[in-house]
Amino acid sequence: MSGSALMQQIYREIIMERSRRPRHRGAPEHCTHRQEGINPSCGDELTLCLQVTDGSITDALFTGQGCAISQASADLMASALKGLSVEAALELSAGFRAMLRGEAHDVKLGDLEALEGVRKLHARVKCATLPWTTLDEALKGNRRG
Repeated sequence: MSGSALMQQIYREIIMERSRRPRHRGAPEHCTHRQEGINPSCGDELTLCLQVTDGSITDALFTGQGCAISQASADLMASALKGLSVEAALELSAGFRAMLRGEAHDVKLGDLEALEGVRKLHARVKCATLPWTTLDEALKGNRRG
């Protein structure tokens, strides 16, 4: 197996693991930012709950249903958000979107790079970006839970 094929296999495993056993699925009683997101083209639904304290995201959880890509993206995003400032979270969102468009970016994405291959599946890009669109709406709209 070539290095590229091995990386693709590892990324597929990350996506499947995170969609089957998400680490950040849950509905807290209280959160400072709550936002619903829907992808009407495939039926993915997501509710994102953030706890923002003193300008930093201290917790991120989600509920909803959808395809493996949307659920894995939501779980990986929630992992990446903890401890980030609101500004850094929005920069991460922009970097993630740039990756899916095949554009250069300066953001370190870490495990989020597992979703890079989605850009080749044009119909699934909205699945991967649903959590990020929901995040942007929650933070920019300053939605309260």
